[in-house]
Amino acid sequence: MLTRREWRGFDRLFFLATVALLAIGLLALYSAAFQKSQMLGVSFLNRQLTWAILGCALAVVLVVIDYHRWLEWAYLLYGFNLILLLLVLVIGTTRGGAQRWLMIGGLTIQPSEFAKITTVLAIARFLGEHKEMPGQRFIPLIGTLILVGMPMSLVLMQPNLGTASVFFVMALAMGVVWGLPGRWIVAALLLLACLAPMGWFFIEGYQKSRLMVFMNPNLDPLGAGYTVIQSRIAMGSGFWMGKGWMSGTQNQLNFLPERHTDFIFSIVGEEWGFFGTTVCFALFLFLFSRGLRMAEQTRDPYGRLLIVGLVTMLAYHTMVNVGMVLGMMPVVGLPLPFMSYGGSWMMTCLVSCGIILSVGVRRPVF
Repeated sequence: MLTRREWRGFDRLFFLATVALLAIGLLALYSAAFQKSQMLGVSFLNRQLTWAILGCALAVVLVVIDYHRWLEWAYLLYGFNLILLLLVLVIGTTRGGAQRWLMIGGLTIQPSEFAKITTVLAIARFLGEHKEMPGQRFIPLIGTLILVGMPMSLVLMQPNLGTASVFFVMALAMGVVWGLPGRWIVAALLLLACLAPMGWFFIEGYQKSRLMVFMNPNLDPLGAGYTVIQSRIAMGSGFWMGKGWMSGTQNQLNFLPERHTDFIFSIVGEEWGFFGTTVCFALFLFLFSRGLRMAEQTRDPYGRLLIVGLVTMLAYHTMVNVGMVLGMMPVVGLPLPFMSYGGSWMMTCLVSCGIILSVGVRRPVF
């Protein structure tokens, strides 16, 4: 249990920013999924709210319990998640040409989302245990590559290129904080850049279409480029103050596909305009900065690695998702934190915040 002194270290501003983003996300989701809910007779808001409540409850547990306890279980949780990823490839549910979901007890879960957290836990424990190895950094590097390579490979086989890239970015950020030599990082990025063109021959047809329309959506305006075009129209039509909640034409007239999941930020832009999107940006930036501030203040290398890995995951999702919505990045299916519909993703975001706050309350109070 937390002591009174530890509770004084609870970052209330980080908590409030999380709650604000969650509230905005629920409002946007209700509007985005309203038409679909009417047609299917299913309340997407109630489902999302249920997952949010469960996620908040679990986050509270994570804050109260010392995060070192979870690090003790890191390898076991990591291994269990790898088993789930293997099961996805064998008995997983296929949607839109991708096999990413498991049906467990009537619930549909996406193990690749939870794997982001378990991988961060495993890498944080491994690198934390090898912190005092200045002359033998090659050994921790190989171990980290193995830890991140296994879930990445399984996710790529689903196929899910966007989520696979998240694992690489998280591991890279944690390696930088741990003390990975800069020349190794530059060499790895150069090697990745050289090998990237070869990936064209290994990706699926729909992924190739997404990359093609990223350069020019009008190449397939009624197919692969349709969502990006409609998203740009929605964002641009919001102008300064938006059209008002539940009043977006691209949304309510069903022009914009996937608006309750990957393209929910388009709804914010159309209905709340430049003002609404700026508020969201400010909240995200504030959340990430507060998280990194906690990482900077903690003296524990394990805690610092945990926060950096999880904040990087949330920030990368935000950057790529908004880039997709604006047509500035390829559509790779990364959801927006706290806003996009999905139980597994909502739980992942809130659990991540719980772990970050757990590290934060146990850092020195300045």
